[in-house]
Amino acid sequence: MQFMDVSPWVTQPDDLMPSLKGVGRADVVIIGGGYTGLSAALRLREQGVDVALLEKDYCGMGASGRNAGHLTPTIGKDVFTCIKTFGEERGVALARFGDKAVEFTQDFLRDRDIDCDYAPTGNIIAGVHGDQYPLLEQSAAIARKVGIHMTFLDEAAMRGRGLPASFRFGILETVGGHLHPGKYVAALRRLVIAAGVRVYENSAVQAITEGPALKVCTATGEISAEKVLIATNAYTGPTLGLMQNRLLPVRVSQFMTAPLSERQLAAIGWPNREGIYTAHELLENYRLTADNRLIGGSKWVHYAFGNRLAEGNRPALFRRLAGVFRRRFPELHDLEILGFWGGWIAVTLDFLPLFGVSDQNERIHYSLGYNGHGVAQATMMGAASADAIMGRPWDELAVLQRRLWPLPPEPLRWLAYQALIKPLEWKDALLDRKIG
Repeated sequence: MQFMDVSPWVTQPDDLMPSLKGVGRADVVIIGGGYTGLSAALRLREQGVDVALLEKDYCGMGASGRNAGHLTPTIGKDVFTCIKTFGEERGVALARFGDKAVEFTQDFLRDRDIDCDYAPTGNIIAGVHGDQYPLLEQSAAIARKVGIHMTFLDEAAMRGRGLPASFRFGILETVGGHLHPGKYVAALRRLVIAAGVRVYENSAVQAITEGPALKVCTATGEISAEKVLIATNAYTGPTLGLMQNRLLPVRVSQFMTAPLSERQLAAIGWPNREGIYTAHELLENYRLTADNRLIGGSKWVHYAFGNRLAEGNRPALFRRLAGVFRRRFPELHDLEILGFWGGWIAVTLDFLPLFGVSDQNERIHYSLGYNGHGVAQATMMGAASADAIMGRPWDELAVLQRRLWPLPPEPLRWLAYQALIKPLEWKDALLDRKIG
C-alpha cells in the first residue's frame, strides 16, 4: 500500500520563500504557516502591521495540507457531549461558536474569491447501527430546541437523499461542506505574500526569549517583535517544547481512492455529496472530491510516548482502514485505494480549542488545539488572534475560557491517553461486531 509522506493535496511550492538569516525586527512574529498563522498574518497586514511569519517547512505542510477537507461546525466531541459536560447554556454557546466558524470561513472564501473546490453540501453525522439511533435522535431534538443548525434524518430521509446504504440515519449539519485543503492553504499563502507579509520558510524556531522585546531565534537568524503568535497546533510541544502539559499530538490517517466510474457512482448514489462522518466514539470520515475520488479515514489514532510526533507509515493500520472502507461501501469492492497519508492533530482533555496569552505581559498569544476540527476554527481563530493582538478581543471567544487541568508527566501521560482512548476503541469495536 502506497504511503504518502505528506498528502495528495500539497507539494513544496515552486516559489519557496527564503529562510530567516541574520537579525531583523517586526511588529508581530507568527510561528506556523497553516490556516491559523496565515489567516492571522493576512488580517494583521491588512491593518498595516509589519508581520513576519516563520514556518519550519513550507506553508501548508502541517495539518492544513493533510486534513480530509470537511468544513464542519463540530466542536468538542459533539454537541450532545458539550451540553452534558458544560450545561445547556455553555454547550449551546459552543455549538453557536462552531456555526460561526463555518460561516466566517464561507464568507472568507467568497469575499476573497478563493478557488478550493468548496462544496456547501453540509455534513452528516451518520449512524451505522441501531444502537446509535437514540443518541442521534436526542441530540437532534436538543439542537432543534435551542436553534442549532442541525436536522435529524431517519432511515426514510437518508434513503430519500440517496445516501450510501451503510449509513442508516443521522444528523445533517446544514452549514458547511467540504473543500480541497491544499488549494485552500496555497491560496492563503499567495494572499499573505501578496499582502507584504515577510514569510520565512525552512525556518524552524528554536527559542523565544523575553526582554524589552521578544526575540524569536532560528538556527540561522533571529527576529525581534512586540508580540508573538504561536500557531503551531500539534507541533507546539514536539518542536517548540511549549504547552506540553495542555496538548497531546495525535496521529490520524486518511486514504484516497482512484476516481469512481459512472457505474460505481450510480451504485452508491450520494447525489448531494454530503460529507459523512460516523457516530462512533472515534469517528470515520468519508467524502467525494470534485474529481470523483473517495476520501476516508480516521477511526484509529496514535500518540507516541514522550509527546513525540507518532510514526505515520503503519501498513497494518492501513489494512484495517481498507477493511472498514470495504464494509461501508460493498458496492465499491473493485475500487482501488491509491494511497494513505496522515498528519498530527492537537488534542485537549476536554476536546475544546485553546486561545489566549501565555505570559503575564500578554505579549505571547496562542491559538491551537482544534481536535481535528480545524478547517473552520483555525481560519476564524487566526483572525480573532490578530484582533486580540491589536487589543480588540472578540466576545465570541470568551466561551473558550476555562480552567484546564494539566496533563501529567510521562509515563502517566501515556497511561492517561490509553485510559481515555482504549474504552472508546473497545466500544466502537463492539458496535462494529454487531454490524457483522
